[in-house]
Amino acid sequence: MRVHVIGCSGSFAGPDGAASSYLIEQEDADGRTWRVLMDLGSGAFGPLQKLLDPAELDAVIISHLHPDHYLDLTGLEVFWAYHERTDLGQLPIHAPEPLAERLSAVLSREGHVPDGVTCSPFDYRVITDGHRFTIGPLEIEVREVVHPVEAYGFRVTSGDEVLAYSGDTDACPALDELARGADLFLCEAGYIEGRDDRFTGVHLTGRRAGESAARAGVGRLALTHIPAWTDPSVPLAEARAVHDGPITMVRPADILEVSR
Repeated sequence: MRVHVIGCSGSFAGPDGAASSYLIEQEDADGRTWRVLMDLGSGAFGPLQKLLDPAELDAVIISHLHPDHYLDLTGLEVFWAYHERTDLGQLPIHAPEPLAERLSAVLSREGHVPDGVTCSPFDYRVITDGHRFTIGPLEIEVREVVHPVEAYGFRVTSGDEVLAYSGDTDACPALDELARGADLFLCEAGYIEGRDDRFTGVHLTGRRAGESAARAGVGRLALTHIPAWTDPSVPLAEARAVHDGPITMVRPADILEVSR
């Protein structure tokens, strides 16, 4: 299993890259490559097109409805609705229940069908805490995490390989459960100790991400969602102070191998 980092800037698109978006690729037993997108935040649809033709996507999973994790679905909808190809069908979008109405509001329209076409290009599928579903060779487990809005993290399994993705969250038992024994733990660290102590229930610090990784016994911790105003070396040092396993700081265009 591979994870392509499309965007990893925290809370908003930064000067060097887009907000959160990650493309998972995995081959099935017949050699077909499945491509599933986790989040498509502000600014991410552009660099996604450098990596692949969006018509090759098999599904999209959205962790929560903050703009830095879903807003560029507006561009993907235009692509899917008005493409010259007529065989695309509906693209499955696994997301919190309000997504369809939220996109319609952003686009100032009534209903879920874009102007000039007869049906929605997206097949909206609601995720909830504890929900499990399968996309090709990928098995996905959903857990609700701690954030100001309805938010989820994901545990993605294929064979013996396990990817855990925090989404946006503060420390919570569900996060540790998602990460338990994962080969790769893609975890946000949007805050730093001391500077952001006045905020609770919003984001992890590097230290809290490292503590979760240590409790879960992960193979490798990959820190992400670092805002443009934060020096990435700070959350990285925080995580290394409490977790002695391999730790990396992700960057746009990185390719992360899930296998240990």
